[in-house]
Amino acid sequence: MEIVIDSLAYGGDGVGRYEGQAVFVPFTLPGDVVRCRVVQRKKRYLRAEAVAWLQRGPGYSAPPCPVFGRCGGCQWQHIAYPEQVTFKDRLFRQILQRELRRDDLPVEPAVAAPSAWRYRHRVQYKCHFVPQGCQIGFYGRGSHFVHDVASCRIAASAADAVHAWLRTVIERFPRPDRIPQVDVAVGDRGAPTVILHLLAGQQVPPAVVASARDRGFGLWLQRGRKATLRPVAAGEVPAIVVDEPPLVLETVVGGFFQVNLEQNRHLVRTVIDYCDLRGDESVLDLFCGVGNLTLPLARRCREATGVEDFAPSVEKAVENARRNGISNARFIARDAGRHVASLDRAPDVVVLDPPRAGAIDCIRALLRLRPRRIVYVSCDPTTLARDLAPLLGQGYRLRRAVCLDLFPQTYHFESVCQLTDQAAE
Repeated sequence: MEIVIDSLAYGGDGVGRYEGQAVFVPFTLPGDVVRCRVVQRKKRYLRAEAVAWLQRGPGYSAPPCPVFGRCGGCQWQHIAYPEQVTFKDRLFRQILQRELRRDDLPVEPAVAAPSAWRYRHRVQYKCHFVPQGCQIGFYGRGSHFVHDVASCRIAASAADAVHAWLRTVIERFPRPDRIPQVDVAVGDRGAPTVILHLLAGQQVPPAVVASARDRGFGLWLQRGRKATLRPVAAGEVPAIVVDEPPLVLETVVGGFFQVNLEQNRHLVRTVIDYCDLRGDESVLDLFCGVGNLTLPLARRCREATGVEDFAPSVEKAVENARRNGISNARFIARDAGRHVASLDRAPDVVVLDPPRAGAIDCIRALLRLRPRRIVYVSCDPTTLARDLAPLLGQGYRLRRAVCLDLFPQTYHFESVCQLTDQAAE
């Protein structure tokens, strides 16, 4: 069948219509005219794959990666970067309008990334051993098939250099088939950290440890759960830089930090702006990690409290506060929802930066406490809209919102929303 693609869906696919049904076709863009083959039929929509392009839509760009379309990492390399930002801005607005049933949303123009390539500072490489050697790359789209990748164009140069090193050492292992994954993290400062995920029966040859030390890498082993992490070659922990004057924040091996460090600095500036602090407020930062938002905010308020359930991140946040001379920040290792539920007095400002699943438990507790201002950082607009709906239905006003592109070449983006309690305005 032939269809015209007229929009993009959150998830990355192009969307057209055929005999009244929506048709989702990956690796297309609005304006494409494609001949496609149906691969899945649902009651309300079809999924198809393009077999021929009869016309390319405006904004098409030839993908530079030889495995694009097979590798599951990128969905939008075929779209010129300025158009990617336009589409993300449009998706953010459409999802909020549809889910919140409001048209008059105060959404500011989307913020493009300074670099559309070489931005990713945390990378998970998948490994699979075949008779021809070890494949090191990424899972295919919707599968666990490992596509061998010589170089990843969205990985930071330092991470890509570790990938090249892995190729020179992995076959020195007695059982290279027992290494399913390698995690690489690089910061603004410090050395790259490499985590080898090992299955039973795998040992690390001394020559590999010596090679990592020679290059200044921190080499760690993980056998199953994160609690099994242990170092075999000490290295300087990656650190990120935020705020002005600069705060240097050490990260945690195996822990979370934003993959796009340059855009993370813009994210921090946006949160500071949306918090609109005057210096006498109490601030609660939920899902605080190593203090990425808490410590810049602490510089601008009376007191800041960060809450995080991953205890090693809390320990590092305390160290980061001490190292940067910040004495009005405290950190608590606890589930964010349980902590908010235990409070009997509202902080002035609450900041949330939850994982993709959102923070509906926190929202319920915040409706009881009613802080004057809430700043919500989200990496998923659908769970964001779900969490905003009860706030907007019970006396909060959405004052500002913006989409920030931290993930060029993919459909993903971050967003920041500012809400205020109308009773306190």
